[in-house]
Amino acid sequence: MIDWNQIDHLFLDMDGTLLDLHFDNYFWLEHVPVRYAEAKGIPLEQARDELLLRYKDIEGTLEWYCIDHWSRELGLDIALLKQEVDHLITVHPHVVEFLEQVRSAGRRVVLVTNAHQKSLSLKMERTRLGGHLDRIICAHDLGLAKEDGAFWEQLQQLEPFDRNRTLFVDDSQPVLESAQAYGIRWLLQVLRPDTRSPAKTADRFPAINDFSEIFP
Repeated sequence: MIDWNQIDHLFLDMDGTLLDLHFDNYFWLEHVPVRYAEAKGIPLEQARDELLLRYKDIEGTLEWYCIDHWSRELGLDIALLKQEVDHLITVHPHVVEFLEQVRSAGRRVVLVTNAHQKSLSLKMERTRLGGHLDRIICAHDLGLAKEDGAFWEQLQQLEPFDRNRTLFVDDSQPVLESAQAYGIRWLLQVLRPDTRSPAKTADRFPAINDFSEIFP
């Protein structure tokens, strides 16, 4: 699936790829609706329905990933609410071993995430994954989400890479399509971003269930 002899750069998504997406799904679909219902004095189902519509309206944009945006929109301290359930933040199986092997083989490993800086900081503090990465790049610092084709041009300026010798791993098909359009040759989709949910079906991209399948 992967010819490591042809890869110098490894770009990795965070949520759903390195970390179990269960935390994020639980947070936005269960925890936030409860707190929103309490704050507004409305039934939980009404809160959930209203939030799902709001999420859908800006899905895939940088604002969708922005903690400050949702704090303003919902009148809630989203960063504080994340801390209430941060015990659910977990690293996917085999991730640490995979990162150690790739780096020891001399390849550059860079985290490329749409997550907001506050969420990124919380997750790095909780997981200690930063020590296994050469660099962390946050889409909010670039002002563009990974779904935006211009994101990759910005990334190229910040972290020069050879498109033909770069592997990018993500759980999101729209993000992978954006990377493919930019010309990144090696692409992989993670099929089980949330370990509590059924695996996705491989469609457009080569895919893995976990990183033990592609150890160098």
